[in-house]
Amino acid sequence: MEFSGVKRRKPRLADDQRNACYPHSLQFYLQPPSGNVSLTEFETLAIDRVKLLKSVENLGVSYVKGTEQYQSKLEAELRKLKFSYRESLEDEYEPRRKDHISHFILRLAYCQSEDLRRWFIQQEMDLLRFRFSILPKDKIQSFLKDSHLQFEAISDEEKTLREQDIMASSPSFGGTQLELESVYKIPFAEALDLFRGRKVYLENGFAYVPHKDIVAIILNEFRTKLSKALALTARSLPAVQSDERLQPLLNHLSHSYTGQDYSTQGNVGKISLDQIDSLSTKSFPPCMRQLHKALRENHHLRHGGRMQYGLFLKGIGLTLEQALQFWKQEFIRGKMDPDKFDKGYSYNIRHSYGKEGKRTDYTPYSCMKIILTNTPGQGDYHGCPFRHSDPELLRQKLQAYKIPAAGLSQILDLVKGTHYQVACQKFFEMTHNVDDCGFSLSHPNQFFFESQRILGGGKDIKKESVQPETPQTRPSVQRSKDSSSALDSLSSSLDMDLEELEELLQ
Repeated sequence: MEFSGVKRRKPRLADDQRNACYPHSLQFYLQPPSGNVSLTEFETLAIDRVKLLKSVENLGVSYVKGTEQYQSKLEAELRKLKFSYRESLEDEYEPRRKDHISHFILRLAYCQSEDLRRWFIQQEMDLLRFRFSILPKDKIQSFLKDSHLQFEAISDEEKTLREQDIMASSPSFGGTQLELESVYKIPFAEALDLFRGRKVYLENGFAYVPHKDIVAIILNEFRTKLSKALALTARSLPAVQSDERLQPLLNHLSHSYTGQDYSTQGNVGKISLDQIDSLSTKSFPPCMRQLHKALRENHHLRHGGRMQYGLFLKGIGLTLEQALQFWKQEFIRGKMDPDKFDKGYSYNIRHSYGKEGKRTDYTPYSCMKIILTNTPGQGDYHGCPFRHSDPELLRQKLQAYKIPAAGLSQILDLVKGTHYQVACQKFFEMTHNVDDCGFSLSHPNQFFFESQRILGGGKDIKKESVQPETPQTRPSVQRSKDSSSALDSLSSSLDMDLEELEELLQ
């Protein structure tokens, strides 16, 4: 990679060349960018992309994906940050170029760990889903072809010939609906998820997939390709990190916008062991409330539960000494010998606080990590109640938490639609008696701190609260600084030749 102190002008392309570079407002990012970009632009593109993906995440938590409100707010965000989103807009070259280059820059920043890759892939998938949903029907086939997807829309005659079979495989369709819907003929192997759910018509090795179901297959293809690309980028990353001007930028990008990690920081010692029981009923999210109740009743939790709950308690301010005392007292109540606890369990607690082994100071689990990893089995109490509980059992839990009937229906409908974080956010609003909590819930410790803020008078509370409790002072939470402040030291006059990054980004 070479840098030059001479600022280069971007070459002006003819209209047909500009259109050929980016024929659509969305893409699979199959080819890395070529050409030159200044380090200043490199930084600006990266920060804007991360802002966009963070907005995608927040909107996905605050609203049901695909609803009119979600769509309009995401479109407004794309317009504000000047990214491409609609086919019909004129002079889309610059927004599409920005979209292309910024995506590949973030591959460098977000390929560095499993959690970063998972977050990046999820937001990029949601962004692609939105863009595909507003793609004009006459552009879909060319987009599929440009993305190397062998999905062919069948003719009206062929659709009429197989109408009964296709409708039988998709009972939600009416005859009129199918007439207006495109149907795609794709290789059977590309539609295994639909086949597994018996939701697709198969014939001669091909699946006939209605438009409403093709989105899931496209997203699955995108996820697979992007996941492989990130793995390859991670292997080649040392070559990029060797440049002292790029390394701080990439490191800062990967940490600034994935959300607060809720490590203890200034919260150490802010709570006492005597407070935990009362805090669990008024400020703990359902996942931690469930774990606390199981621990008090059974005097034991399995490893998954101890990790999830232990790191949460660490994040709200429990010190190592308090944690050792808390777990030991509870396990001894379960007739465990103190020596057995010291030998078999205290090491793991010290390890989670970074005092043993590799000295890694572990941070509390985010909602995404709890929902997507380490699914609980029989006898386990960890996980997300909205994701992992039986619907009827979840209903009983929510009734026990005194959620009103109207709110209960809303939450269960959100869970049925797999909007687990939105359901938890609605639970927060119900239990704290606020119409709009004013934040996008993405972390159990965020739930706790926001609850303490409201109970401590940070927001107006209605007179009749579902769970009126004594106010508590909210511990201070360190907020992420704006990305650009940490990047001021980078020279704005240097140019980077992206052609030399091509192999790294493929």
